[in-house]
Parts: sequence; C-alpha cells; structure tokens
Amino acid sequence: MTAAPASRIRSKLAIWLLAGVGALMLVGANSHLVYVALLSQPDCVEHRREAGAASGQFRAAKSSCAPARQAPKTTAEVEPR
Repeated sequence: MTAAPASRIRSKLAIWLLAGVGALMLVGANSHLVYVALLSQPDCVEHRREAGAASGQFRAAKSSCAPARQAPKTTAEVEPR
C-alpha cells in the first residue's frame, strides 16, 4: 500500500516542477522583452522641422530626434602639421 502514495507524491512533484519551470520561462521572456524595449531606439525618420505652408505638409508635434549633425573635426583635421 505504500507504492500508491509514493507514485502520487512523484506525480505531484513533477507537476510542480513543470509549473515552476514554465513560470521561470514566462518571467525570463518578459524580462527580455522589457530589456529590448528600453535599450533599443528606432531610427529617426526624416520629417519637416518647420510648419509647411501648403496643404498636406505636416511635421512632428514634438520630435524626439535631434537633427542630423556632422561629426566634429579632430585637431589633426583642423591644424595640419
């Protein structure tokens, strides 16, 4: 009669282990999605910076992208030796 309770304990243990592994996978996948969402920045799209005078010309209400700038020149480029 001890065989029945032992197999029941093993099956309950297996179910709890599978549930725990599933919960860990769910937490890991969601944390990865949050990590990627916070650290990635999509490329900025070229758009009009000033309001257009013609109909159908729109601009971003509040652009989060800075206008494209050229890289500053190094001292070697400014002062040739």
